[in-house]
Amino acid sequence: MQLRQSERRKAKIKMALQGPSGGGKSYSALLLGKGLANGDLSKVAVIDTENGSADLYAHLGNYNVITLKPPFTPENYIKAIEVCENAGMEVIVIDSISHEWDELLDFHSKLAGNSFTNWAKVTPRQKAFIDKILQAKAHVIATMRTKQDYVLNQKDGKFVPEKVGLKSVQRDGVDYEFTLVFDIDIKHFAVSSKDRTGLFAGKPDFIIKESTGTEILDWCNSSEKPTKDKDFLSASRLTRDEIGLRDVMTRMQESNSIAELLTLFKMYPSLQQDLKPHYEARKAFLQKMSNPQNYSNNGKL
Repeated sequence: MQLRQSERRKAKIKMALQGPSGGGKSYSALLLGKGLANGDLSKVAVIDTENGSADLYAHLGNYNVITLKPPFTPENYIKAIEVCENAGMEVIVIDSISHEWDELLDFHSKLAGNSFTNWAKVTPRQKAFIDKILQAKAHVIATMRTKQDYVLNQKDGKFVPEKVGLKSVQRDGVDYEFTLVFDIDIKHFAVSSKDRTGLFAGKPDFIIKESTGTEILDWCNSSEKPTKDKDFLSASRLTRDEIGLRDVMTRMQESNSIAELLTLFKMYPSLQQDLKPHYEARKAFLQKMSNPQNYSNNGKL
């Protein structure tokens, strides 16, 4: 037993994607996996319980697949994870873990005797499965389908039904076990519902790309705490496609000086027409909060 300083560079991300059928969880998980593996899909393994859906994206590259067939017991999932670990996989995508919970619910329903006390025969198996995910030697991306419903949204003056995801199909509270959880909607936009990395918390929804996985990998490998200045400079290297207008506007609202605000504004000349009203409003606010005489010439366009 040895005491050591915490080192985030030793971390392996354990994350989950949850959303309705058709939301793009499998595809998004593969893109994340590619980024986490530094672009080398041969180091990515998919544990596929979705009837061969993992092979639909073979055009992305030569990733590995384990096809898991019924019964979807926790023990079979654990064996599949161990196969991936022994093969030296750097990223394990489990698509999906909802089948495991369905299997345990079915097992519980068939037990004789008291329903409440019978959970004692289920919980240890569930715990062993979750512990295996958390203790895996690789990055793990688990997908969970959500129960679906339809809501009426107004579009072009008409109400049209739209599929939405509700509660994920897994044991209550399982999302608390993961470092990062993305909720993906039917239009493939993702937003973080839990984020211990601090990379995505409070950010607008976005489309998951390979660069998202690379960003998470950088966080895992970083041995120093990011500062606000470093975060700002890092953001300055992102392209318009990676940030998007909404994200730039959010960063402008977070600017604490007119110099920082002006630097951000000039960074995106193609967006300046849309950004100018927000620039002027934030500039006026910063001037009001400070001594106007000190900033009368700063940020002049």
